[in-house]
Amino acid sequence: MEEVEPVEHAQEQIHEHAHGARERWVLGVALTAAVLAGMAAIAASLSGHHESECVLDQIKASDQWSYYQAKGIKEISVASKCDILEAMGKPAPERSDVERYRKEKEDIREKAQELTRESEKHMSQHMTYARAVTMSQIAIAVAAISVLSKRPMFWYLSMGFGAAGVFFLARGLMG
Repeated sequence: MEEVEPVEHAQEQIHEHAHGARERWVLGVALTAAVLAGMAAIAASLSGHHESECVLDQIKASDQWSYYQAKGIKEISVASKCDILEAMGKPAPERSDVERYRKEKEDIREKAQELTRESEKHMSQHMTYARAVTMSQIAIAVAAISVLSKRPMFWYLSMGFGAAGVFFLARGLMG
């Protein structure tokens, strides 16, 4: 996830106002916005990483399911050939291959299911970090509103959104 252009603009405005501000709280807002921007960058990087890993695991799982289907086709083909030979009263030397394909299919299925679970886990992580980015961006925007409107109350609100961003970032790091 990339940082949204309006949020970058809001951050610049906060820093400009902080340099010329006489109110001490404006410097606090600037510092808060800078910390939130750093946190959003970290969360965005982690979100992008997990999104990429999710896609890679989905591709690997899809490959395994295709391999599973191919083994199934081979199993059915060999089983049909054996059935025809046995119906004609001839020996079916490939009957052991049917069991081998069946066992190979089970191993492949387990691997495909594991990759699917990993993909889902990465998607969950991606969504958690994406929420951290979103909350941080909202916090920065509300912090800018506090400076522009000269109302410290909005700064406190932005810290609430920032706390939500910290919560999601921490949740992602722990999960």
